[in-house]
Amino acid sequence: MGLPALEQWAVGHGQAAFRGRQLHDWLYAKGARSLDQVTVLPKAFRDQLAGQPPRGSSDWIGRSRELHRSVARDGTTKLLLGTHDGLSLETVGIPAEGRLTVCVSSQVGCPMACRFCATGKGGLQRSLAVHEIVDQVLSVREVMDQRPSHVVFMGMGEPLLNSEAVLAAIDCLCTDLGMAQRQITVSTVGVPKSLPTLAEQALERLGRAQFTLAVSLHAPDQKLREELIPTAHAYPLEALLADCRHYVELTGRRVSFEYILLGGLNDQPRHAEALSRLLRGFQSHVNLIPYNPIAEEEFQRPAPGAVEAFRQALIDRHVAVSVRASRGLDADAACGQLRRRLEGSLEPA
Repeated sequence: MGLPALEQWAVGHGQAAFRGRQLHDWLYAKGARSLDQVTVLPKAFRDQLAGQPPRGSSDWIGRSRELHRSVARDGTTKLLLGTHDGLSLETVGIPAEGRLTVCVSSQVGCPMACRFCATGKGGLQRSLAVHEIVDQVLSVREVMDQRPSHVVFMGMGEPLLNSEAVLAAIDCLCTDLGMAQRQITVSTVGVPKSLPTLAEQALERLGRAQFTLAVSLHAPDQKLREELIPTAHAYPLEALLADCRHYVELTGRRVSFEYILLGGLNDQPRHAEALSRLLRGFQSHVNLIPYNPIAEEEFQRPAPGAVEAFRQALIDRHVAVSVRASRGLDADAACGQLRRRLEGSLEPA
């Protein structure tokens, strides 16, 4: 709930509207985990509410439980959080000089079955609710004792299969936590006909669509892309790029393309040349991501020289490109790894 809704909620429970403003401060600024902690509310009111939690939940606040914490040498912190219905999800805090990026999940598991992703190995269990998405940002802020500066929807799940909750979470992050849309990135592997709809929904709900859209390509041709992303057979590259162009027309924002470099498979100069031809004339940016190995697949991490040669080949062909720095490699960095490793042996931290 945002401020207006909390004020209405307070009045609806027999309290003055300012109680809703107090609650908003304790939820979003102080990160309260239970109503007992919101001592500014009258105790009699808190006791009254404790006996009537909302349906489907054990409490009013809705914070997730920390099940496990993994901290890498570079400070990257991965949290495994438990939901009210006994499921688990991952979120990651990635510190850098002057900033803290939170990588959030939009679903428990993922139905897209990308071969290089640990999350997809277990399939989809359910989509996350708005409060479960926002809670990830609050949890990382609490654990790392630092205000997040950026949020990326690059964790577990396909955000465009939960777009309503994702957009509502973005609204909450901006309105209630004071973030700017331009500090938020939504990553998708591609869902047919969803990109123009996402643009229209964002313009309607948020008033503008200034967050960054990141589309996962990972291959410069349809055949190789289907080998890596089985669901890509239903969404040909030509159709995906046409939808990306439509998205740019609707929002005025360029699209970022993610490309995981897999050693010896899609990281050769010919692949860079094909990728540059594919994106010719496109208002875009390519983000190269060296692969983080997972146990279930034999893909290899690319050699540093291959990464640099690929980057330079794109630059030579006037494609805007950057290489994502690998973080947390000693702490189950790949999405879904920590959850799969600890599945079945979890107790709350």
